[in-house]
Amino acid sequence: MNQRILIKNTTVVNEGKSFIADVLLENEYISEIGKIAIEPDYKIIDGTGKHLFPGIIDGQVHFRDPGLTHKGDLYTESKAAIAGGVTSFIDMPNTVPNILTVKSLKEKYEIASNKSLANYSFFLGVSEDNIDEVIKMDTSKFIGVSDDGLYFTKKGNILADSPETMEKLFANCNSIIAIHSEKEEIVEENERIFKEKYGEDIPAKYHPMIRNTKGCYEATERAISLAKKHNARLHILHLTTEAETHLFRNDIPLEEKKITTEVSVHHLWFSDKDYDRLGMLIKWNPAIKSEKDQQGLLKALLDDRIDLITTDHAPHTLEEKQQTYFKSMSGAPMVQHTLNCMLEFHKQNLISLEKIVEKMCHNPAILYKMTKRGYIRKGYYADLTLVDLNSKWIVEKKNLLYKCGWSPLEGTTFQTQIKQTFVNGNLVFDNGVFFEETKGKEIEFSVY
Repeated sequence: MNQRILIKNTTVVNEGKSFIADVLLENEYISEIGKIAIEPDYKIIDGTGKHLFPGIIDGQVHFRDPGLTHKGDLYTESKAAIAGGVTSFIDMPNTVPNILTVKSLKEKYEIASNKSLANYSFFLGVSEDNIDEVIKMDTSKFIGVSDDGLYFTKKGNILADSPETMEKLFANCNSIIAIHSEKEEIVEENERIFKEKYGEDIPAKYHPMIRNTKGCYEATERAISLAKKHNARLHILHLTTEAETHLFRNDIPLEEKKITTEVSVHHLWFSDKDYDRLGMLIKWNPAIKSEKDQQGLLKALLDDRIDLITTDHAPHTLEEKQQTYFKSMSGAPMVQHTLNCMLEFHKQNLISLEKIVEKMCHNPAILYKMTKRGYIRKGYYADLTLVDLNSKWIVEKKNLLYKCGWSPLEGTTFQTQIKQTFVNGNLVFDNGVFFEETKGKEIEFSVY
């Protein structure tokens, strides 16, 4: 049951502005913003000197539930998300089983309703195995369809590799189509070349040469061309190259865009210079690339060619990561620290607080047409995070909440700290203490 919570005297960051105000939370929603008198039954949170953001919406995570729960699950990873100020997420279909049917999708929602502390939604998986079934469905009922991660199940599951399958989907799908954009034929040829030289033990620093710019650019260019042909709603996941950023528009509002993209925080935080230090721990697909790419991605984020920031949170056990090149699993956990990473960029004067909120809160809600989320507005769900911009701490194993128990950010000093996180008006995280009585909600959205 929601209590009435009054956040006093905080700096609200919302819709391009920062201003000091009180915010009242009541019955799941924001009921008032302004100068608010204290009533006897209010729980008071002192926001003096702190910044209040809308809850972060992470549009791409792999929480591993069902079937891969030795890595993470909808409880553990949503808990880590909450500690990082993330109040809503969209999870990918590469679980076991792959989420390729309406039945398995419904079962996943049921699991989340019992386990997730944050609000949740799920992509329906699409591959050559189920494309004919998917195009017969009313796909507008899904928040989106995606092939991301399904290549782990078998070769040939990346839509970008199959123009015929993409065309069939683009011509018949009424939801967002979110794709992993690399040409596997280019990747496989590069793998062959490096394997001839190094065998199974290819050094991690060659990962961006194997999963290179050419493979990404050609896949993205082709997908965009086909999407335009069919007037489809295409979203390119986890962009990694400066070259690809020039394929996207910034001359129209996000609401009018049919073709959109995102950057995952690790592609802004790390570069190829970090492979010698971190090795396979930062092996992601698509690969972390050069400093030029890193800088180009940030520039495109700032000028609105890139529409949102995600984590691509993908936990694996340390044993699964610390293998030779071909055996090491791609992906790493990030969701507990993504807001801290972006706030470090703010501390370096690389991005404003208002732009961070736009890309991590407003734009995911716009892109996926979420109902009453992503903003600090009267009548909207009270998904909020209160942040201290001047509170140093170090990422260590003892403060990690990921089930896998490790992070590529271990040893990093952050200058900012998430103090409180509110989900649907409930205080779920308060200075390291969790209140887990109330679970998150399924995210409602408008149909396309």
